[in-house]
Amino acid sequence: MHIHSTVLSGHKVLDDIAYLVSGKHKLLFVSDQNIINIAGVQTLLGQLRRAATEVLVIDDVPPEPSDADVERILQERDLRGVDFVVGVGGGSVLDVAKLLSALAHPESPTLAELLAGTKVTQRVKALMVPTTAGTGSEATPNAILAIPARETKQGIISPVLLPDYVALAPELTVTMPHKIAASTGVDALCHLVECFTASIANPVADNYAMIGMKKLFENIELSVAEPHNLEAKLNMLWASYYGGACIAHAGTHLVHAMSYPLGGKYHIPHGVANAILLAPCFEWLRPLCVAKLARAYELVPGADLALDDEGKSHALVAYFADLVKRLRLPASLQELGIGRDHLPDLVQAALDVQRLIKNVPGPVTGADIEKVYLKLFN
Repeated sequence: MHIHSTVLSGHKVLDDIAYLVSGKHKLLFVSDQNIINIAGVQTLLGQLRRAATEVLVIDDVPPEPSDADVERILQERDLRGVDFVVGVGGGSVLDVAKLLSALAHPESPTLAELLAGTKVTQRVKALMVPTTAGTGSEATPNAILAIPARETKQGIISPVLLPDYVALAPELTVTMPHKIAASTGVDALCHLVECFTASIANPVADNYAMIGMKKLFENIELSVAEPHNLEAKLNMLWASYYGGACIAHAGTHLVHAMSYPLGGKYHIPHGVANAILLAPCFEWLRPLCVAKLARAYELVPGADLALDDEGKSHALVAYFADLVKRLRLPASLQELGIGRDHLPDLVQAALDVQRLIKNVPGPVTGADIEKVYLKLFN
């Protein structure tokens, strides 16, 4: 798949992007209650209001948005005539903004039709500005929605959803609370290492994964510990972007399949669910992808390069467990109030995410998935 977005990046990049929307008739600005009040976002909104004829603002995208949330937006706002969409926020906001860029097109299928499998074929022009360094949504062809009726999540996936423009502005990520910076950073790591080890891995995705993992390993702890370190923040935005590009060319697998029900049924934030699952999943996956995990471990600062591949693959799994601990993220499901009695439901829900299960680098059964979930109860 070809990613054709133009990427603009660096400190103060937002001072110079109003020209992209100059002469547009009706601009849709999509954000959420936390992000809309950041000074840099207000400045950007002011510039866009001066450049476009009309600006329609949606500032109430909820975390982990559902199909009903998008239907509500469509009922409350008139998207007719929208010819440009700007999404500013984390993965939830960007996924909704990408989806609205398709739904705003006069010939678009309805949301219900898209969820039933009708393909996205057209959209209006779009600019995505991530404010977390994690989901990489600005570089993926996916819009993921919670489907409460089925207690899971579903992706609407089409290369058409990739935006025309992406702006990576590190100053918009400095206000991220510690837990969000840490958990979204681990989400980006999951994208990179899962795509790198997927059954559908390929040289293009591998290349993005290697560049992204190097940036991430060198910057994740620094960017969390020093929120105003703009260089570390920009490197994390790039690591996250490369993670999204990996998804566009390969795909995630076990961590994401097992984290979907934790988000869909128990509303655990996506990055936190991934963080809990990262080391336990890769402990199970390790024998299936020793050489790939060894290559990834070699990118960790201070890695012991004298180890053989087997030793390096073990060392990477240990590094994952330590990293999650050092970032002060939860390491067990008990901490989040989920008991063992929920196991059968979780196992079945994870197995149902066949789109991702088929990317696991070897056969996986319900018993295997149960074994991994059991590690989350200490």
